[in-house]
Amino acid sequence: MTSTSNKLSGAAISEFLASRRSTRAFLPDPIPQELLDQILTDALTAPSWSNTRPFKIAVASGSRRDRISAEFGSRWASISHNLSRGWRGKLAIALTRRGLPTSNRLVAKKYHSDLKPASMRLGAELFGTLGIARDDRKARDAWWATNYDFYGAPTELFIYVHKSLGIFAASDAGLMMENLALSAHAHGLGTCMQGAVSIWDDVVRREFTISKNYRLLCGLAIGYPREAKDNTFKAHRIAPEEMLFEPKSN
Repeated sequence: MTSTSNKLSGAAISEFLASRRSTRAFLPDPIPQELLDQILTDALTAPSWSNTRPFKIAVASGSRRDRISAEFGSRWASISHNLSRGWRGKLAIALTRRGLPTSNRLVAKKYHSDLKPASMRLGAELFGTLGIARDDRKARDAWWATNYDFYGAPTELFIYVHKSLGIFAASDAGLMMENLALSAHAHGLGTCMQGAVSIWDDVVRREFTISKNYRLLCGLAIGYPREAKDNTFKAHRIAPEEMLFEPKSN
């Protein structure tokens, strides 16, 4: 039988999990090294495929973080500018290839019809919160550029997975990242998972010694949240039944 204390503990856990949200505006304050070490230690309590831990993290902070951010920002500025120029801009992109993905090209593709409604809802609600009109391309691109400054976070974590395990390595990395995000939340920090930064792996590899056996999965911005409209946004969460397959009738 579950004790009353366990029931209360369960309720507290549910409340804590529900309180975690993506942070999209950070203070520049650096994270104390001992705190980051503790959060990484907590992340490693997640289960793993045969305990292989088929993932590694490149921790970018300080000048290293700034160099990566600057190059990302430059590439995004180039591709954004050219895409706004019609066929001339597309020709420039084709000739220079400046800003095109060097990794994870899938991120730049449109969502499958199964997934598109949720993505469109997120975009509409987020931009609505920020007061950015649907047809304001310039404002939308400017906001997207904040991805490449990691929303102002002092530290960006680049998550790599071992190629040999494919989706199973990504599964393990996801479990680790969730533990990391929850530990950060418990310690008063915010996080944001970033697929947008996974398209230029070559930039990150300039700054770290990374084995060819690993591929970039995504980024994770981490730091202290600041008061900003961006952080008032709460993405819609589906009901449990929406993620369940319908059983076949017998």
